[in-house]
Amino acid sequence: MTSLTKWTVEDYHRMIDAGIVQDRKVELINGEIINMSPEGPIHRFINHRTVKYLRHILGNLAEVMEAHPITLVNSEPEPDISIVRSPDTLYLERHPYVEDIYWIIEIADSTLQKDLGTKKTLYANSGIKEYWVIDIAKKNLKVFRNLMNNEYQIEQNYQDGIIFPLAFPSVEISVKKIIGFD
Repeated sequence: MTSLTKWTVEDYHRMIDAGIVQDRKVELINGEIINMSPEGPIHRFINHRTVKYLRHILGNLAEVMEAHPITLVNSEPEPDISIVRSPDTLYLERHPYVEDIYWIIEIADSTLQKDLGTKKTLYANSGIKEYWVIDIAKKNLKVFRNLMNNEYQIEQNYQDGIIFPLAFPSVEISVKKIIGFD
């Protein structure tokens, strides 16, 4: 029987500081150091356009972070996009914690199974109130909300229309602009 050692966020930070994971695209998920998938051109395109659009729409209401770590219990994933509390100076000496995060967006091409499985479960168990997945192949946006007992109770799929994020119910966000095909 094989037993794996689970790493803490503190262990992971010591590895980073020591250069052990230098030059590797990895993230800490549930105590395991996981290789991140390479980013293809369409993924980069949608990520860039979505971040640009959200920064324009949200203005000073929130910070829109692009592929930067967030700190959860025994995890430090790097979501494609995190919408977090302002000002950005809150994160000079730490990454955003759960209480700083309004919602998370993952862009799924080759990572759809992971984003709808491991990542969705991680974010729900951590208390992330809203989670969006852009499914590149189906050109749609999956929105997970209404967190109860560490599970999202509502899953909605959009290909167009307007969505109102839970954190900012008066902010209108165009689904077409989010999925990158507008």
